Amino acid sequence: MSSLAVREMRWTDLQEVAMLERVLYPESAWSAATWWAELAQRPARRYVVLESEVAGGSGPIAGYAGLTMTGRSADVMTIAVDQALRGQGWGSVLLSTLHAQAARAGAEEVLLEVRADNRAALALYAAHGYRTVSVRRGYYQPGAVDAIVQRHELSGGDGPPDDRRDSEGG
Repeated sequence: MSSLAVREMRWTDLQEVAMLERVLYPESAWSAATWWAELAQRPARRYVVLESEVAGGSGPIAGYAGLTMTGRSADVMTIAVDQALRGQGWGSVLLSTLHAQAARAGAEEVLLEVRADNRAALALYAAHGYRTVSVRRGYYQPGAVDAIVQRHELSGGDGPPDDRRDSEGG
Protein backbone atom coordinates (compact mmCIF):
# COMPACT_ATOMS: atom_id res chain seq x y z
CA MET A 1 0.00 0.00 0.00
CA SER A 2 1.06 3.59 -0.59
CA SER A 3 1.76 5.97 2.29
CA LEU A 4 -1.74 7.24 3.01
CA ALA A 5 -3.65 8.15 6.14
CA VAL A 6 -7.33 8.54 7.01
CA ARG A 7 -8.40 11.65 8.87
CA GLU A 8 -11.56 13.65 9.49
CA MET A 9 -12.66 15.81 6.56
CA ARG A 10 -12.12 19.54 7.10
CA TRP A 11 -13.80 22.56 5.53
CA THR A 12 -10.54 23.31 3.71
CA ASP A 13 -10.77 19.91 1.96
CA LEU A 14 -14.08 20.56 0.25
CA GLN A 15 -12.78 22.10 -2.97
CA GLU A 16 -10.31 19.26 -3.50
CA VAL A 17 -12.90 16.62 -2.60
CA ALA A 18 -15.41 18.17 -5.03
CA MET A 19 -12.77 18.13 -7.79
CA LEU A 20 -11.94 14.45 -7.15
CA GLU A 21 -15.67 13.66 -7.11
CA ARG A 22 -16.07 15.25 -10.57
CA VAL A 23 -13.21 13.13 -11.91
CA LEU A 24 -14.55 9.89 -10.42
CA TYR A 25 -18.27 10.46 -11.03
CA PRO A 26 -18.64 13.01 -13.84
CA GLU A 27 -22.33 12.24 -14.47
CA SER A 28 -23.47 12.35 -10.85
CA ALA A 29 -20.88 14.34 -8.90
CA TRP A 30 -21.97 16.27 -5.85
CA SER A 31 -21.49 20.02 -6.19
CA ALA A 32 -19.29 22.02 -3.83
CA ALA A 33 -22.52 23.37 -2.29
CA THR A 34 -23.71 19.83 -1.58
CA TRP A 35 -20.40 19.00 0.10
CA TRP A 36 -20.71 22.14 2.25
CA ALA A 37 -24.24 21.15 3.25
CA GLU A 38 -23.11 17.62 4.12
CA LEU A 39 -20.24 18.76 6.31
CA ALA A 40 -22.47 21.34 8.01
CA GLN A 41 -24.62 18.51 9.39
CA ARG A 42 -21.96 17.22 11.77
CA PRO A 43 -22.11 15.31 14.06
CA ALA A 44 -25.00 13.47 12.38
CA ARG A 45 -22.92 13.30 9.19
CA ARG A 46 -19.34 12.10 9.45
CA TYR A 47 -16.81 12.34 6.65
CA VAL A 48 -13.19 11.25 6.34
CA VAL A 49 -10.54 11.68 3.68
CA LEU A 50 -7.74 9.43 2.52
CA GLU A 51 -4.72 11.69 2.29
CA SER A 52 -1.23 11.16 0.90
CA GLU A 53 1.54 11.56 3.42
CA VAL A 54 4.52 13.45 2.03
CA ALA A 55 7.67 14.79 3.60
CA GLY A 56 6.90 17.91 5.55
CA GLY A 57 3.13 17.52 5.63
CA SER A 58 0.14 16.20 3.80
CA GLY A 59 -0.38 15.66 0.10
CA PRO A 60 -3.36 15.37 -2.18
CA ILE A 61 -6.60 13.74 -1.15
CA ALA A 62 -6.86 10.29 -2.70
CA GLY A 63 -10.27 9.24 -1.43
CA TYR A 64 -13.13 10.02 0.90
CA ALA A 65 -16.06 8.41 2.65
CA GLY A 66 -18.98 9.48 4.76
CA LEU A 67 -22.01 8.30 6.66
CA THR A 68 -25.14 9.57 8.30
CA MET A 69 -26.07 8.52 11.81
CA THR A 70 -29.75 7.85 12.43
CA GLY A 71 -29.98 6.30 15.87
CA ARG A 72 -29.29 2.57 15.74
CA SER A 73 -28.57 2.73 12.02
CA ALA A 74 -25.91 4.44 9.96
CA ASP A 75 -26.10 5.00 6.23
CA VAL A 76 -23.04 5.13 3.99
CA MET A 77 -23.48 8.28 1.94
CA THR A 78 -20.41 7.94 -0.25
CA ILE A 79 -17.10 6.15 -0.56
CA ALA A 80 -14.53 6.73 -3.27
CA VAL A 81 -10.87 6.10 -4.01
CA ASP A 82 -8.76 7.67 -6.75
CA GLN A 83 -8.59 5.41 -9.83
CA ALA A 84 -4.79 5.08 -9.50
CA LEU A 85 -5.13 3.56 -6.01
CA ARG A 86 -8.02 1.17 -6.57
CA GLY A 87 -7.45 -2.50 -5.88
CA GLN A 88 -4.95 -1.79 -3.09
CA GLY A 89 -7.32 -2.14 -0.13
CA TRP A 90 -8.00 1.56 0.50
CA GLY A 91 -11.74 1.20 -0.04
CA SER A 92 -11.71 -1.43 2.68
CA VAL A 93 -9.78 0.90 4.99
CA LEU A 94 -12.32 3.68 4.43
CA LEU A 95 -15.29 1.35 4.93
CA SER A 96 -13.78 -0.07 8.12
CA THR A 97 -13.26 3.48 9.37
CA LEU A 98 -16.94 4.23 8.78
CA HIS A 99 -17.90 1.02 10.60
CA ALA A 100 -15.77 2.05 13.59
CA GLN A 101 -17.33 5.53 13.68
CA ALA A 102 -20.83 4.08 13.48
CA ALA A 103 -20.13 1.56 16.25
CA ARG A 104 -18.66 4.27 18.53
CA ALA A 105 -21.82 6.33 17.98
CA GLY A 106 -24.01 3.40 19.04
CA ALA A 107 -25.19 2.14 15.66
CA GLU A 108 -26.07 -1.53 15.38
CA GLU A 109 -26.20 -1.68 11.59
CA VAL A 110 -24.93 0.09 8.50
CA LEU A 111 -27.01 0.45 5.35
CA LEU A 112 -25.99 1.56 1.88
CA GLU A 113 -27.10 1.76 -1.72
CA VAL A 114 -24.79 0.63 -4.51
CA ARG A 115 -25.17 0.73 -8.27
CA ALA A 116 -25.98 -2.73 -9.59
CA ASP A 117 -23.25 -2.29 -12.23
CA ASN A 118 -20.49 -1.43 -9.73
CA ARG A 119 -18.84 -4.84 -9.40
CA ALA A 120 -15.84 -3.60 -7.42
CA ALA A 121 -18.06 -1.97 -4.79
CA LEU A 122 -20.31 -5.02 -4.59
CA ALA A 123 -17.24 -7.22 -3.99
CA LEU A 124 -15.97 -4.82 -1.31
CA TYR A 125 -19.28 -4.83 0.52
CA ALA A 126 -19.62 -8.63 0.28
CA ALA A 127 -16.13 -8.99 1.77
CA HIS A 128 -17.33 -6.89 4.72
CA GLY A 129 -20.42 -9.01 5.27
CA TYR A 130 -23.08 -6.88 3.62
CA ARG A 131 -26.28 -8.60 2.51
CA THR A 132 -28.83 -7.39 -0.01
CA VAL A 133 -32.14 -6.33 1.50
CA SER A 134 -33.88 -4.79 -1.53
CA VAL A 135 -33.48 -3.39 -5.03
CA ARG A 136 -34.61 0.05 -6.20
CA ARG A 137 -35.31 -0.29 -9.90
CA GLY A 138 -33.96 2.47 -12.14
CA TYR A 139 -32.76 4.54 -9.17
CA TYR A 140 -29.51 5.94 -10.57
CA GLN A 141 -29.83 8.50 -13.34
CA PRO A 142 -28.86 8.89 -16.06
CA GLY A 143 -29.11 5.33 -17.26
CA ALA A 144 -31.85 4.01 -14.97
CA VAL A 145 -29.38 1.72 -13.17
CA ASP A 146 -30.79 -0.27 -10.25
CA ALA A 147 -29.69 0.51 -6.70
CA ILE A 148 -29.00 -2.48 -4.51
CA VAL A 149 -29.75 -1.72 -0.86
CA GLN A 150 -27.47 -3.64 1.50
CA ARG A 151 -27.17 -4.05 5.25
CA HIS A 152 -24.30 -4.94 7.56
CA GLU A 153 -24.70 -5.78 11.23
CA LEU A 154 -22.02 -4.18 13.37
CA SER A 155 -20.13 -6.20 15.93
CA GLY A 156 -17.45 -5.37 18.46
CA GLY A 157 -14.76 -6.18 15.89
CA ASP A 158 -15.76 -3.59 13.31
CA GLY A 159 -13.18 -0.98 12.53
CA PRO A 160 -9.75 -0.54 11.02
CA PRO A 161 -7.25 -3.23 12.03
CA ASP A 162 -5.17 -0.75 14.05
CA ASP A 163 -8.28 0.18 16.09
CA ARG A 164 -9.03 -3.38 17.11
CA ARG A 165 -8.06 -4.39 20.62
CA ASP A 166 -8.39 -7.67 22.39
CA SER A 167 -10.72 -7.80 25.34
CA GLU A 168 -7.88 -8.42 27.79
CA GLY A 169 -6.26 -5.06 28.13
CA GLY A 170 -6.50 -3.66 24.75
